[in-house]
Amino acid sequence: MQGTRGLGIVLMVALALTACRARIDDRGYVPDADDVARIKPGLQGRDEVRDILGSPSSASTFSDDRWYYISKKTSTYAFFKPETLEQKVIEVDFDEGGLVKDVRNYSLKDGEEITPVERKTPAPGRELGFMEQLIGNIGKFNSPAGNTTGNPMGRGPGGGY
Repeated sequence: MQGTRGLGIVLMVALALTACRARIDDRGYVPDADDVARIKPGLQGRDEVRDILGSPSSASTFSDDRWYYISKKTSTYAFFKPETLEQKVIEVDFDEGGLVKDVRNYSLKDGEEITPVERKTPAPGRELGFMEQLIGNIGKFNSPAGNTTGNPMGRGPGGGY
């Protein structure tokens, strides 16, 4: 019986260790370097770039002058925040005539870490606690004397006179 218990413990430890293994996720699409090298500024337009590189992951927000091909590799361990292992971005800029103006490659080291501001915008009035909100509503929904419509303005159900 001792051997069975020991085997059970070993199996539980092995199962726990494999369950806590990091998960690697690849997302997005970045074309092969050889295909990117085929894009020459001033020679190809949007249709030719789409034929060579495929559809972009994203385009410029306000115009179609910049295309992005984006990929990201992350590692997630259990329930913790994913860690970015690798990130690639290819940016293709087009001129006013629709021809390629420039092609740029970016990696994770080119990114900048930003820290969002944690401030809150104050709202007019005062903060009410849970009990104040609960008790403060008592009596607010009673109709005034002589008003049988349930509407505090004394109007009919449609709000009209």
